Amino acid sequence: MRAIKTVACMAALAGLAACGNSSADEGGGGPLAILAQTATQAVTARRAEAPAPARSPEEAAAEALRVNPGPLIQAGFESLGRNQIMAMTGQNGSMRTYMTPSQEALILRDGMLVGTRGLGSDLSVAEPGTEALIRSGQAGSGTRVMRYFGGDGLERPLQFACTTAPGPNPGVIVESCQGHGTSFQNNYLVQGGQIPVSRQWIGPGLGYVTVQTLRP
Repeated sequence: MRAIKTVACMAALAGLAACGNSSADEGGGGPLAILAQTATQAVTARRAEAPAPARSPEEAAAEALRVNPGPLIQAGFESLGRNQIMAMTGQNGSMRTYMTPSQEALILRDGMLVGTRGLGSDLSVAEPGTEALIRSGQAGSGTRVMRYFGGDGLERPLQFACTTAPGPNPGVIVESCQGHGTSFQNNYLVQGGQIPVSRQWIGPGLGYVTVQTLRP
């Protein structure tokens, strides 16, 4: 508003000067007219400025590590098309809750997804019977139960038959599951029983999330 008022004042001053006896401002070339034109151009240029480009996931991670000294993860929600930096807000044993400022949360147990909150179509709790196989890097089979909140607030369990096997890259374990007319595949990078990097299926509503530990 201050810039707009300045332009108006400059324009008014230029008009008054043009009505005076001095010929310096005739034809709009006097100093006051030039000042008014310059101010107008500055306001126009300011309005035309392009918005700052969005930060890359790497830049966002570097900034989060700089300003937040606690445990951090970076979560990429594929169906939502966005990456989020999430800070640990609570811990109960090996269970950690990571949250965004808008209170969207992932609940992880040593890197394995066991629940979500605030995302819609939330995973109430996951009960992976294949967890021991995954953490030890072994092939095998087991049952995975995924419980989801319904619109009535009740949990709806879905049970899947899963197998585990080493992935194409060293240290990666692949968990393949199917049931209820759908199938999905989770990928875990396992290091000393921990899962610092993974791609895990949240559910039919949210699809996959990639999780990377920025600071343990």
